[in-house]
Amino acid sequence: MRAVQFAEYGGPEVLQPVEVPEPHAGPGQIRVAVRAAGVNPMDWKVRSGAMRRMMPLTLPAIPGIDVAGVVDEVGAGVTGVGVGDEVFGFATSDGYAEYAVLEHFAAKPPKMSWEEAAGLPVVAEAAVRSLDLLGVREGDIVLVNGVSGGVGQTAAQIAHARGATVLGTAGPANHDYLRALGVTPTSYGPGLVDRVRDISPDGVDEALDVAGKGALPDLIEITGTPDKVLTIADPDAQQHGVRMTSGAQGRSYQALDEAVRLFERGEFKLPVAQTFNLDQAAEAQEISQSGHVHGKLVLRVA
Repeated sequence: MRAVQFAEYGGPEVLQPVEVPEPHAGPGQIRVAVRAAGVNPMDWKVRSGAMRRMMPLTLPAIPGIDVAGVVDEVGAGVTGVGVGDEVFGFATSDGYAEYAVLEHFAAKPPKMSWEEAAGLPVVAEAAVRSLDLLGVREGDIVLVNGVSGGVGQTAAQIAHARGATVLGTAGPANHDYLRALGVTPTSYGPGLVDRVRDISPDGVDEALDVAGKGALPDLIEITGTPDKVLTIADPDAQQHGVRMTSGAQGRSYQALDEAVRLFERGEFKLPVAQTFNLDQAAEAQEISQSGHVHGKLVLRVA
């Protein structure tokens, strides 16, 4: 099968198109013919070697976690899904490829495009896990630092659907778009505490940091305690007494079904910023690494 692989850690140039043997579904698994694969920051962090201590790999390796495709093999013990079904979910490995094996997945809604579905699993899971850890509930006021990114937009929409009031930090160019999602936006940087107090005189119940750019002291001051702040991105969390969460600590796979329900009710959308062919994976990762992406980057595989 066609795939994109890297045989050494390094920059985007180490990604190379290759032909490799097809994977097959084992017990508790399905295999899909991949239609699209999402590109996530984790992909280039792993490829660069930045994650080698936390996530050691046997090289060569094929990157990619998010996939959407058509089921063509069903392993022993799997029920509720059959050959020909359209699904999306988490590849056990090898997402940038023509075929991928999945253990955690959901049915793709008919009105959701392949590209939209492929961009959803990682951001939906991270958003739901974070909101659940914070205990965000109806009537709460929650601040999302870095709300214009994939996880931020997803967390904001899910929190809003749960009945919370959502504030978010983002660049001014994104403010009108965020208002349309039900988010009250403000800007990054100095003066954040005062700006948030101006727009939310009753305070903020919880704060989620998805940007990882040194905002934790401000978020602690805004909420009044580090216990009400959670980050997925700031490596200095511990020194501030703030919890940090990652998928390595356990994933909230039920997030896929929650995202589908909200999508079908018209309460959730995640824009696809740009699509690429499979052999353009290096270009897609380079753009992802730039950090200036509004929406998801997706590889079209078939």
